[in-house]
Amino acid sequence: VPGPVELIPVHEYHQRSKHRLTAYAAGPEVLDWDDQPEAFRWFEGASRIDLPLLADEVEAAFVDVYRPERALSERSAFACLAILLERALGLAAWKSYGDSRWALRCNPSSGNLHPTELYVITAGLTGLVAGVYHYLSRDHQLEQRCQLDPRRMASCLPGGSLLVALSSVHWREAWKYGERAYRYCQHDCGHAIAALAYAAAPLGYSLRLLDTWGDEDIAAVAGLDRAQDFAGAEREHPDVMLLLEPGTGGVVNPDVAALAAQAVEAVWYGQANCLSVRHSHHWPVVDEIAAACRKPVTAALSAEILPHRPQPLSSDCTERAMTLFLRRRSAQQFDGRTSITGRMLYRMLDMTLPRPDVVPWSALPLETRIHLVLFVHRVEGLKPGLYLFCRDPGKLDRLRAGLIRPEFQWRKVPDCPLRPPLYSLVSANCRNAAATLSCHQSIAGDSAFSVVMLAEFDAVLEAGNWMYRQLYWEAGMLGQVFYLEAEAAGVSGTGIGCFFDDAVHETLGIKDTRLQSLYHFTVGGALVDERLTTWPPYYHLDRG
Repeated sequence: VPGPVELIPVHEYHQRSKHRLTAYAAGPEVLDWDDQPEAFRWFEGASRIDLPLLADEVEAAFVDVYRPERALSERSAFACLAILLERALGLAAWKSYGDSRWALRCNPSSGNLHPTELYVITAGLTGLVAGVYHYLSRDHQLEQRCQLDPRRMASCLPGGSLLVALSSVHWREAWKYGERAYRYCQHDCGHAIAALAYAAAPLGYSLRLLDTWGDEDIAAVAGLDRAQDFAGAEREHPDVMLLLEPGTGGVVNPDVAALAAQAVEAVWYGQANCLSVRHSHHWPVVDEIAAACRKPVTAALSAEILPHRPQPLSSDCTERAMTLFLRRRSAQQFDGRTSITGRMLYRMLDMTLPRPDVVPWSALPLETRIHLVLFVHRVEGLKPGLYLFCRDPGKLDRLRAGLIRPEFQWRKVPDCPLRPPLYSLVSANCRNAAATLSCHQSIAGDSAFSVVMLAEFDAVLEAGNWMYRQLYWEAGMLGQVFYLEAEAAGVSGTGIGCFFDDAVHETLGIKDTRLQSLYHFTVGGALVDERLTTWPPYYHLDRG
């Protein structure tokens, strides 16, 4: 039995896990490919339910997912759930090169390692009895972990709703990224939340964070606290519980205590598979920060009343939403030539602004805590240089006080249609700087623009250590907006988790930890590796 896990202060972990120009955060010096984690988690002995592949039949346009009022799909709730999972966390394609073959998924992940697992808790649907289910994306199946009493469940859940729990297998990321892995697991969770919110919208469903739940509640209801079911296998850490509702949702919350009591009394099925036979490296600090950031039961967070902003700037995209979700890719290289119009950039930035009942921000209607610094390289109508987009105009003075380079001009970009506006900080060729700061990765300089996601760090953490996770969720959700809006504009994007934290801060004139860089992103014209063969996502299944 392992001993108690020590708690590392969040600020200490964040400093310790920074990459620096002189040294990277602690990680494996050489990857042990024989110890690479199994790509999928499953539960041996649990019964499996095939889900139909129906997403290609949904005709809703991508631009329509942002409309607050959306018609509820005429399909059954079971069919809608199948479509949601298919295009949120399902497979997007298979790739092969030589004897190697690997899957891509609709939700992005650092290194394509996918630490995020999903569980569905339902009071019962036609074709699905009341219970807890794990989603096995490889085969588009639900694994039944336990069966629950439908009458008791009906009194716990609002009518027609489902619970969706997300968890993280930290080992998946730690195998490759060492101590920095906890960061990546959390922004992968943010990507997954946004992917679910986007995929729910064309079906007429909405997603909502249940912010009062503690991690122990999530673990109990989803079966993550059952040590016997994970014996010899890597454990999963509870991240978030979400409520999936038809329509725009309501204000009724599930009965947490009653749900947890049922889970304790239920008979559970299945044994989690072992992802790595041995762990050639151990990163205790990942367990320490996970323990330090465990969330207790809390009162409902005082959500910001989101402003009624103007309608989003228009998009020329005419594609179906489900097609675009499937096509999303993380670009590996950019061509160093492709430019985008200022209108395209403004549209992308506009969609990062939270609006009431508009995805993906309706899933987490919390105070805006991350702002964007742009390295603009090839945007028509904008000079190359550094720009700032303050996502909450009420915090502009706070950003001015934190970014204190004397050469920053703080000039509003003329003719910018955004409200709040885009500010020009300095005009300069910053391609080399962007690449250098992003761990010498050329993708940050060969793109049309790259983004630094700058978080209000110290102030947010005063509310509790678990808010560290929520900062990364917000960053991951921003990344998902950029991914999909880039695809809608005919270009590609990629998230960048590797950057030299304090070198970024020095470049921006940040002198303390009130502001911290959490995630980078870059958008441009992708180069396709023609050596790879692409296969449809579920070509290996013999079902429609």
